[in-house]
Amino acid sequence: MNTVTEFLTKNRTVYLATIGIDGNPKVRPFQFMLEDGGKLYFCTANNKPVYQEMQKHPAVEFSICDEKFAWLRLHGKAVFSQDLRIKEKVLEGNPLVKSIYKTADNPAFEIFYLEGAGATIADFSGNPPQTFTF
Repeated sequence: MNTVTEFLTKNRTVYLATIGIDGNPKVRPFQFMLEDGGKLYFCTANNKPVYQEMQKHPAVEFSICDEKFAWLRLHGKAVFSQDLRIKEKVLEGNPLVKSIYKTADNPAFEIFYLEGAGATIADFSGNPPQTFTF
């Protein structure tokens, strides 16, 4: 978990792949928010298509690459939470998110974590990829 969290923290902009409402794949940039209690958290708004996509098809995958072209693939089931403590931590740790949602009880503000998550970190070194489950 620490290796994956460290990779995500150093490279906060990730790309989220979902199955669109139309059945076609969709990819867009996202930001990693935080790890808490062994769960990796992200956020969005419930008025965005991505929220509707994850409600219909909760299996998602993130991809990210660092400056040395090592990459991380992270997959799991998106589980939405109304935990105000986590929402507060997200707002405290990300000025952009705070500027958008203002307060943890904003009705549009949604947080989610990955259940049954797994990750792979690989690079071009020729070494085998590292795999993680949590």
